[in-house]
Amino acid sequence: MRWNRVLNVVECHAAGEIGKVVTGGFADVPGQTMFDKMRYIEQHRDDIRQLLLREPRGGVIHVANIVLPSNNPEAAMGYVIAESTEYPAMSGSNTITTATVLLETGMVPMVEPVTELVLEAPAGLIRLRCTCQDGKVTGVTFTNQPAFVYHLDAKIEVEGLGTVTVDVAWGGMAYVLVDAGSIGFRLTPDEGRELCDVGQQLKRAAAEQLEAVHPERPEYAGITQTEFTGPLRREDGVLRSRNTVVVSPGRLDRSPCGTGTSARLAVMHARDQIGVGEEFVHESIIGSEFGSRIESFTSVGGVPAVTPSVTGQAWITELSQVGVDPTDPFPQGYTLADTWMTAAD
Repeated sequence: MRWNRVLNVVECHAAGEIGKVVTGGFADVPGQTMFDKMRYIEQHRDDIRQLLLREPRGGVIHVANIVLPSNNPEAAMGYVIAESTEYPAMSGSNTITTATVLLETGMVPMVEPVTELVLEAPAGLIRLRCTCQDGKVTGVTFTNQPAFVYHLDAKIEVEGLGTVTVDVAWGGMAYVLVDAGSIGFRLTPDEGRELCDVGQQLKRAAAEQLEAVHPERPEYAGITQTEFTGPLRREDGVLRSRNTVVVSPGRLDRSPCGTGTSARLAVMHARDQIGVGEEFVHESIIGSEFGSRIESFTSVGGVPAVTPSVTGQAWITELSQVGVDPTDPFPQGYTLADTWMTAAD
């Protein structure tokens, strides 16, 4: 074997969503903050994302997290999130998988029954409370950066659907949220392909027709996610709902989506549907769950916001080394339109 590059990767899933965590083989990169490091990787080392996520080593449903040292004295470590087509500032499922890997592999010391942890995401410091038993992380609760609403009940024109009423909110990524029932969806697994196609249409239309510029960080991406929401209901006194998020280039998040949950909490609060401290259980299209709540009120650049927390669990599924032979014709992988919607550049 004569690989010219070797990455140590721990693969996990958080509520069904696959997350590859790169724990070795990738040196630190320039940048004072994790956002700076993310930008450097995006501009100069995007080959790593392509190597890990494109076929033949990855797939459209995979996401990668690159663990890096943080310059912030409060943070134990930092991480850069790489998705199929973008580098988001924050991701809930990826935060849960990264924390689980750091603790269960011993990269960060585990304290039972609770490990308090601070990690630096590109969005900033993320504070976590990890419950642990017998060397296993049994739950991760992270306090997200503030979430807020850009638009409520906005009208967009979508080819084939006509006028659609949507909300737009920030939860660590910018989401266009649409009531699934209003356009005929039940949020069941058999609808997956159609949800992706319609979700991509909605995303493009919303990005073209609605402004979504972060009031303090205009360098953050605009609308890149579609969230289909189900009706709210109460079971045994707990507020619950189903949802699914369409991730570009057009596939469903298998988890309930942590940043999508945060965005929805902001919308729900704006509609007086939830109060501070009230539990909200968000369900995914495959039936997995994240718990959540609004911890407090705040503001972002003068815009009213909420501080959400989200709870979930991850499971390590694979330990591997990913490498490249110098004669391999696909060192940066490839994509095909059968699953990726478009072929690679």
